[in-house]
Amino acid sequence: MKEQLQGKRVAILVANGFEQVEMTEPRKALEAAGAKADLISPEKKEVQGMNHAEKGEKFKVEVALDSASPSDYDALLLPGGVANPDKLRTIPAAVKFVESFFSSGKPVAAICHGPWMLVEAEVLQRRTVTSWPSLRTDIRNAGGEWVDREVVSDNGLVTSRKPDDIPAFNREMIAAFSQSAYKKQSGREQTHDTARHA
Repeated sequence: MKEQLQGKRVAILVANGFEQVEMTEPRKALEAAGAKADLISPEKKEVQGMNHAEKGEKFKVEVALDSASPSDYDALLLPGGVANPDKLRTIPAAVKFVESFFSSGKPVAAICHGPWMLVEAEVLQRRTVTSWPSLRTDIRNAGGEWVDREVVSDNGLVTSRKPDDIPAFNREMIAAFSQSAYKKQSGREQTHDTARHA
C-alpha cells in the first residue's frame, strides 16, 4: 500500500465551501500510498473547508488554478460540498482542467457533489456513476447511468455518495490511481465498462 502510488502526483481541485473530510481523508490515503497531492484552487491564498453547514478549517492553496497544468498530474480528486462544485462549474478554466484528465485517459475520483464537475465537463455519457442523491437527475440528463452504491469504479472514474463512503472510496481511488493509463475517457467516445462496486 505504501509504495502503490510512489512517484504519482495528484491534483485536488477545490473552491470555498468544499466538504472538509472529503478532501482531508482521501488526501491522507493518497499520501500514505506514496503520492504527492497538491491543493489547487481559484482562491488566491487559502480555501475554506466546511463541516456540513458549519465552517471548518482554511487550507493553503498550493497551486493557483490559473497556473495549474493537467499535464503535471497523474490523477485528479474532486471533493464534494454543495458550494464547492457549484462555484467551480462556473469557471471555464476549472471545467477545462477537469475535462483534460478525461481526454488524456487519466484517472479521476469524485465524491458526493463533486460529480457536478463531471456533468459540466460533459464526460458522463455512457458512464456508470454514483453521487449525492440530489445530483441523480443532472447525471442522467448528462448521459450517465446513476446508481445508489457506496462506490463505483468505471474505467478509471471512481465515484461515491457521501462521507460515510470514504473508506470504500479511498480503496477504489488508490486502485484506480495506481494504473498507468486508461482508455481515453471522453463520454462522447466511449461505451462504459461494467462498473465494479463494493
